[in-house]
Amino acid sequence: MTFQHLLERVRYEGAFPTRERAEQAVRTVLAALGRQLVGNERVELAARLPVEAALAFTSRPPCAEPLSAWEFVKDLAARTGGTPATARWDAGSVLHVVAGLAGPRLLDRVLAALPSGYALLFGRAELTLSR
Repeated sequence: MTFQHLLERVRYEGAFPTRERAEQAVRTVLAALGRQLVGNERVELAARLPVEAALAFTSRPPCAEPLSAWEFVKDLAARTGGTPATARWDAGSVLHVVAGLAGPRLLDRVLAALPSGYALLFGRAELTLSR
């Protein structure tokens, strides 16, 4: 997939009014996600993204401890000057497309490497055991 095709898919998924708005969401969300992942999952996911997206994804070093999904959304909101609701929308729109690029096996590993709650951002249900 080319970067332009990725932007069009995200624009469609997120119902963004312009390609520029979709690109802003892609770059911001991927940079934030890149800070949450380390190791093979980070490398393999970057390899499945178009070059421009992979550069955004790997543009910042990973955090020592990944944020919870809610903290991730709040951090996105703070970085963009938006609300948690718009940050959640942006994250879901971008990560749903990224999930398709990753494929089910890599996505399973990515989700296992992140704190609980991220599955919903990627468009998956998150099942938990009740005690």
